[in-house]
Amino acid sequence: MRSLRLIASAAVLALTTAAAEAHTGHGATNAFTAGFGHPLGGLDHLLAMVAVGLWAGLAGGRALWLWPASFVGAMLVGGALGMAGMPMPFVEQGILASVIVLGLAAALAFSPSVAVGAAIVALAGLFHGHAHGTEVPADASGLAYAAGFALATALLHAAGIAATAAAARLSLPVAVRAAGGVTAIAGVVLAARAFM
Repeated sequence: MRSLRLIASAAVLALTTAAAEAHTGHGATNAFTAGFGHPLGGLDHLLAMVAVGLWAGLAGGRALWLWPASFVGAMLVGGALGMAGMPMPFVEQGILASVIVLGLAAALAFSPSVAVGAAIVALAGLFHGHAHGTEVPADASGLAYAAGFALATALLHAAGIAATAAAARLSLPVAVRAAGGVTAIAGVVLAARAFM
């Protein structure tokens, strides 16, 4: 219960910050390569997406594939909403909260039910996807762009899962939890910078 309160408090903290301004000036966004590069070019996206893999790797079982799939699926929905010009409140704050919450979840080895974990990562994916989708020019088809950011995201999730598997083989599960802690701290720093 203490872990859940800590994660909820971190989310509230991140939601009270100003926009991170991390999603401006990406240039042309109507191509697969631009979409693929977007999650790799923003520290907030990179950290959150690897953290999903770390947390899923720690949870194991059905979470190993369901949590990353939930993130990517919700991210595509959020991307479609962004492309359609549908507003969504607190997108940047939600992204920052996701970095902190997902990092803490891995750091604390938080183990909710598979469904609750899927809901948490899906909400994070929705925010990340909306940020991606709003950057597609109105006159361009966003399909190739969406395919690019979905593939990059899946690869980042896989990197987190692979890191967790490698740590388990080396009997260093604490390394995964430490990586989660570093992610959460980085999220707090990003949120603090956005607030300034």
